[in-house]
Amino acid sequence: MKENKSTSLPKLPVRKWHEKLNFLNILIIIFLFLTIFSGKNLIQENRSADVMAGIDYFLKKFFPPDFSDFNLILESLGETFQIAIVSTFIAVNLSLIISLAASRNISPIWLVQITRMFLNITRTLPSLIWAFLFVIFFGPTPIAGVFALTFYSLGYLGKFFSEIFESMDIKVARGLKLIGASPVQAFLYGLWPNVKAQVWSQSLWMLEYNIRSASIIGLVGAGGIGMELNKAMEMASGFQRVTAILICILVIVIILDLLGQAIRRWITQKISPRSISD
Repeated sequence: MKENKSTSLPKLPVRKWHEKLNFLNILIIIFLFLTIFSGKNLIQENRSADVMAGIDYFLKKFFPPDFSDFNLILESLGETFQIAIVSTFIAVNLSLIISLAASRNISPIWLVQITRMFLNITRTLPSLIWAFLFVIFFGPTPIAGVFALTFYSLGYLGKFFSEIFESMDIKVARGLKLIGASPVQAFLYGLWPNVKAQVWSQSLWMLEYNIRSASIIGLVGAGGIGMELNKAMEMASGFQRVTAILICILVIVIILDLLGQAIRRWITQKISPRSISD
């Protein structure tokens, strides 16, 4: 008879609860605690509201939509699009330069710290606050909207681009400089081919975001469809026109979102680093 040999697997060491705590776990616990604490306070301070009465008021006042000024709405939407296009174009080009100064693997640490402080400041203020400030400087014109979205976009694109550059190997770019290439040539042939897909994708996302933001900054006089929306909200009989404007904005945003997805998919497939190496 064959003997049955029972093989016992070695027991895995059991870690104590305090040994499982790391920085990430502590942050998650703190976040959950703040969520519970904040949610409890918001529920306790919530005022009683007649939701059905509010829905009935909304349906009576805001419907049906008033498209009587449809041509004016389209003209304002066109101005909104122009503000977003110009501000994104300027921000992308400036951010490419600024992000190089904010990348630890490219620039000295003192320049990185100064640049990142500037990017943090521009990113701290919402686009509506930037619009309010530039309306003070330039008056209620689309130029104020262009400057507002440009400064706001710099904060985000500068951060995104610097993180992209920091994740790349810059040995090729440095090698090109050692054999006599200029800094521009080293960037174009040693760094840009590996980052351009991500840069284009982030720039496209910023354009989509700026089109949405350009619809809002007009509320403080920075041009675009927001100014028409503000005028309609100030009129006692303009609620139905507000609905028409919001529907137009929604349609434009949906179209741009679908178009943006298609373009990002094409960028990823056509000009990614993998396709370049092939």
